[in-house]
Amino acid sequence: MTQNGLILALDQGTTSSRAILFDRNGAALANAQQELPQIFPAPGLVEHDAEQIWRDTLATARAVLDKGGVGAGEIAGIGIANQRETTVIWRRDTGLPIHNAIVWQDRRTADLCNGLRRSGHDALIQSRTGLIVDPYFSATKIAWLLDNVEGARAWAEAGELAFGTIDSWLLWKLTGGAVHATDATNASRTMLFDIHRQRWDEELCQLFNVPPALLPEVRDCAADFGQTEKALFGAPIAIAGIAGDQQAATVGQACFTPGMIKSTYGTGCFVMLNTGVDAVASRNRMLTTVAYRLAGQTTYALEGSIFVAGAAMQWLRDGLKLIDAAPDSEALARGLESTDGVVMVPAFTGLGAPYWDADARGAIVGLTRDSSIAQIVRAGLEAVCYQTRDLLLAMQADAAAAALPTGNLVLDVLRVDGGMVENDWLMQFLADILDLGVDRPAVTETTALGAAYLAGLQTGVYPSIETIASHWRRQASFTPGMTAARRQQLYGAWQEAVARVRTVT
Repeated sequence: MTQNGLILALDQGTTSSRAILFDRNGAALANAQQELPQIFPAPGLVEHDAEQIWRDTLATARAVLDKGGVGAGEIAGIGIANQRETTVIWRRDTGLPIHNAIVWQDRRTADLCNGLRRSGHDALIQSRTGLIVDPYFSATKIAWLLDNVEGARAWAEAGELAFGTIDSWLLWKLTGGAVHATDATNASRTMLFDIHRQRWDEELCQLFNVPPALLPEVRDCAADFGQTEKALFGAPIAIAGIAGDQQAATVGQACFTPGMIKSTYGTGCFVMLNTGVDAVASRNRMLTTVAYRLAGQTTYALEGSIFVAGAAMQWLRDGLKLIDAAPDSEALARGLESTDGVVMVPAFTGLGAPYWDADARGAIVGLTRDSSIAQIVRAGLEAVCYQTRDLLLAMQADAAAAALPTGNLVLDVLRVDGGMVENDWLMQFLADILDLGVDRPAVTETTALGAAYLAGLQTGVYPSIETIASHWRRQASFTPGMTAARRQQLYGAWQEAVARVRTVT
């Protein structure tokens, strides 16, 4: 461990790759970011260039060290947070991917998932993995690659290929192919991992026809993941923490007590409720997932996943050219009393929780001749809040049914993070629609911060999670002020709009 306790966080997301240098107090000293182009081979298909992800990650890491004026020897460790479920398969001998990475948003395996449900496999899959059968997760993506890339299945059977989510891919590249591993949170999102026994499930591997030799070793979130190759940064750096982005944000928000809840607003929106040592089985189509695993002890969470949040603002900017930059949405929304009945359902890649409708598609309803750009943009922002309400209502019902230590889960506050939470209007509307206090932390880049905290735990920068929790600071609070009647009127219009786009009920 270095004396100054500097930690390098690598946060590889859906739309960008970034690196942030943190000190032991959780303050960001330097950062670098590169936008990641999206590849859309056909409607509903989303891919990334895995080699570009690696190049950009390495470039941002080097840029941060340069900006911070520090050398590799001054870094206590590296923490990695990553877009989850996105699937890469590469050759072990060359380290080259056999195909573009298939992104978590991709829906190409919807028919395969429908077949699994028709065959009655969904109950087994959910009981073992805590997941709903959906193209979102990695298993069907792996199967598609093995069946559609020439020679891939034979190579896999011969042990010549390696599978990984983005964390595993970056770990392999950082260590020069020395380490093929992942952490429990990323493993829990593959639909191949038994979250109760904490190991790859042989029966599920057979069901999806995935050779176990493809799979990485699963370690704790704070663990020894090896060292970077000396040539990358001038000296080896310990890789000491890994977590999927939403779990990393849960750590960054210090949601360590059962009943604490956070919501991240990035490309998508993800709400996680800490349920402690209990893996609560959802009755309301939430996901049961690993929140984090430390020193062999697993902490679980209920999660609600919304596929499109910030991505809707990107679409309004890049697709419809209605705004020049995402922050413009705040001024447009603030300038209106209401959307006058305009509602956007951003089901661009289907609907996530609690609907899980892979074939649903987006819509803007309630348009009239005098509907304006501002109304459409505000409707895009409001949709984020309505979807969050969908999730919290389902979670509260699940928690009550499970008799959690928090009783009926009367929530006091929602901790929020991600790029969208800088929008004060949006945060106030969120508090109004949820009828719940919303707290924005001093550090909103909690995904990267959580990865740094995990690396700090492993390297001794932080002696305990209690120490980490003591660093959390509130930057702003938003208190609900909307009447119950208005709230129900708006939410009812949202529910009617969702009903119009759903293909399954």
